[in-house]
Amino acid sequence: MPNGGSLRGASPRDFHALCALITERRVELPRRLLQVADYAIARPQDIAFGTVVEIAKSAKVQPSTLVRFGRALGYNGFTDLQEVFKSQARQRWPDYPQRLEALRTEDDQDHSPARLLQGFARVSAESVERVASGVSAASLEQAVEILARAQTIYLLATRRSFAVTSYMAYLLRKLAVRCELVDQGAGLAPEQMELSTARDAMLAVSFTPYAPTTLELAGAAARRKVPVVAITDSPFSPLIGSARVWFEVVEADFRGFRSLAGAITLAMTLAVAVARHRDEAKKC
Repeated sequence: MPNGGSLRGASPRDFHALCALITERRVELPRRLLQVADYAIARPQDIAFGTVVEIAKSAKVQPSTLVRFGRALGYNGFTDLQEVFKSQARQRWPDYPQRLEALRTEDDQDHSPARLLQGFARVSAESVERVASGVSAASLEQAVEILARAQTIYLLATRRSFAVTSYMAYLLRKLAVRCELVDQGAGLAPEQMELSTARDAMLAVSFTPYAPTTLELAGAAARRKVPVVAITDSPFSPLIGSARVWFEVVEADFRGFRSLAGAITLAMTLAVAVARHRDEAKKC
């Protein structure tokens, strides 16, 4: 791409189309622009609402690099590109106070706890059905094989996703499968992961807007040749780049509150399948 000019094609105004464009054209981007691309996919909220100076500092590039990145993708500049991220952020997951306000102002006048229960139960069932019908049997077998071979399974997640790995840690230990819940609370996760080797495995979970610490630790594990199994919510998730096998789990939501039923169902499946695989291997 001569002189940092625009790549071919019109600039997309849809976030998913933009992610697809970045993924498709990664090999054409110079090193610094690729650095911005990876940062943008990993931290879309920061891109949406940060200033050029703040984003450049966080991404460890010059502000002018952000402008060049926008123009390289066919936009008038970084501000024009930023509007795509702002639109996506507003549409997808509003802040929690806004979600509560949406519950108060919805057309349905039944605001009882029973109505909430019905709504959350419905979307949880929908999420589980999506997983049951959407997960590839081949990917499931591959993930179980990776995790069953591991001396230790490292379970990595934070924020909302932590519920998935904390339950999986409980279940694996009950099934006598050695695992480690990566400790991000005490800030010892990097030291904990330094003990991992290629004979171990990692299960990493991250959903939009993708926790930077999870992405960093999963990437570090992959570089150490630790096989990574990922649960995430998009083919454009930056977590996929570190994974040997990955699962897309798109949870249904009720008035902006997302279920975790699909991800927890998948985690339960993996835990029990791994324990059964190991048990059968011992009998052979």
